[in-house]
Amino acid sequence: MVDIKILRDNANIVILGSHADVIQSMLDYDYLVGKSKPSIVAIIASGRKQERYFWGESEVTIPVVANLEQLSDAVRESITAALNVQSARRILSSTTQAVELLPNLQVVDIFAEQTPESHSLDLIKLAAAKNVLIVGPASVGVLIPGFMKLGAIGGTRHPQISHADILEIGDTAVVSTSGGMVNELIHTVTGVGLGISFAMALGGDRFPITTPAQALELAEADKHTKRIVYFGELGGSDEYEIAQLITGGKITKELIVYIAGTVAELFEEPPQFGHAKALAQTKDESASAKKEALRKAGAIVANTFSDVHNELTKRVVEKRVVTEPKIGTRKRSMIVSHISGEIDENVVLLGKDLMEAVENNSIASLVLSMLLGEQVDSKKAVAFVDFVFKLLVDHGPYVSGALNTIVSARAGKDLISSLTAGLMTIGPRFGGAINSAAAEWVQAVKDDVTPQEFVEAFAKRGGIIPGIGHKKYTIDNPDPRVKALKAFAKNTNGDQYLNFALGVEAITTTKKSNLILNVDGTIAAILLDILESEFNYSQQQLLELSEIEFFNALFVLSRSIGFTAHYLDQRRHDEGLLRLSPDDVRYIE
Repeated sequence: MVDIKILRDNANIVILGSHADVIQSMLDYDYLVGKSKPSIVAIIASGRKQERYFWGESEVTIPVVANLEQLSDAVRESITAALNVQSARRILSSTTQAVELLPNLQVVDIFAEQTPESHSLDLIKLAAAKNVLIVGPASVGVLIPGFMKLGAIGGTRHPQISHADILEIGDTAVVSTSGGMVNELIHTVTGVGLGISFAMALGGDRFPITTPAQALELAEADKHTKRIVYFGELGGSDEYEIAQLITGGKITKELIVYIAGTVAELFEEPPQFGHAKALAQTKDESASAKKEALRKAGAIVANTFSDVHNELTKRVVEKRVVTEPKIGTRKRSMIVSHISGEIDENVVLLGKDLMEAVENNSIASLVLSMLLGEQVDSKKAVAFVDFVFKLLVDHGPYVSGALNTIVSARAGKDLISSLTAGLMTIGPRFGGAINSAAAEWVQAVKDDVTPQEFVEAFAKRGGIIPGIGHKKYTIDNPDPRVKALKAFAKNTNGDQYLNFALGVEAITTTKKSNLILNVDGTIAAILLDILESEFNYSQQQLLELSEIEFFNALFVLSRSIGFTAHYLDQRRHDEGLLRLSPDDVRYIE
């Protein structure tokens, strides 16, 4: 049986799909109970990398990935709860995947209605086999006051949540087949001055994955629960299972029950109520028969809903003092930044005062920290970036970027225009291959491709391998910059990316001597090894860095200094417009 204590100790949630109102309500709950950070660690959806929500009056971003495999091992291991808000047809596959991939998963709540009944039956077997609490389908959620709000339960607006008195733990568990009634029961319990220990909406489908009897056993095992309030309805045989648990001594805590649907007995033909299960096809399935069975077993059975209120009122020894923390007016900002901002009119850089950040960082550590969006403390990473900055600062006036800058400067253009002209030449064949090389090295290693297979694949599609080849240097006349870069090898990951790149070079140079591992390819490989070794970046995170062109940023920043130097140099010489001579161009008919 699932232990609610685990969720009280560590509620880390993944959302399968996206539902803005429900997610915001869960974050509001986290904030109102005083958590320092959101309990939602990731959203599984497509089309974006993050979703932005309010955190109190401020804002936070929640990571979004396309599937659970893209989460790091550490994140997957931390997840204890999942809310599935995907469409009914995807419930079985997505829930099964979550149970299989999340080793510490305790509970899944399924929000969707109209889940195929055969899928629900499969999930019942899965829940039993894996000892995971799966609640639903058509459940509004699970609530553990003070610790976790999983779903829409308790309200979807922060004033509702604050007013409901569900922020602190109480001693009364609430279990309901109906989503609407679970909130009504919560308000009834807290309204008389009692508190909620936990609450659960099971959903009204014909085959709920967690049955009422199982939910009540969970309440029985919970040390914080003193009494249980249960809302059932006509149809099915769940209440007879509960009666057997009571008479068998498996439920000993006080149970207050209300069974809806006695009005159905006034009709000649049994009417179908809102839930699929709410149909009494036999006398035993009627609300009256269920009430009688539970009453005989020893439960306190309310004839009207007002009786539930009255029974709860009798049990109030001292009415709880309700505090209602408020969230003020909030407005969504146009942009969010993890890099810098202003707090109390002081500029903050990566969470530190600007002057503190400046005084405690070298230019290399500050730049690398800003590019990664986090403070970097790795001495090796900083030393490598410092070396790369110096190495890439210039490679003569002959290369396309410097030449474009020089031509623009001599044409009388200003600094920004001339620098831009040089930067615009950076691409796959000049300076811009670091990024694409990094992506290729990571993907190949991730897919367990051999260097031979890698080269053959490029040959078949006629592509140029990024990071391989040079106009000047060959295997017999190696690039001294590459040799210097290799001094930063010997990383804890076994230099798997550099070794792969060198394996590719060993094959390509047999075809042509200048198809060597060049500066771009070497920087990409070694930086990948450093990020994996020093920062524990996953291969998915490394691929994401290549997608946002992190690796090319190093070349752009460094070479901008060289381009600027060439601009200033040409302005000092002031030789006028540069024009090619007829000897520099050959006209061919």
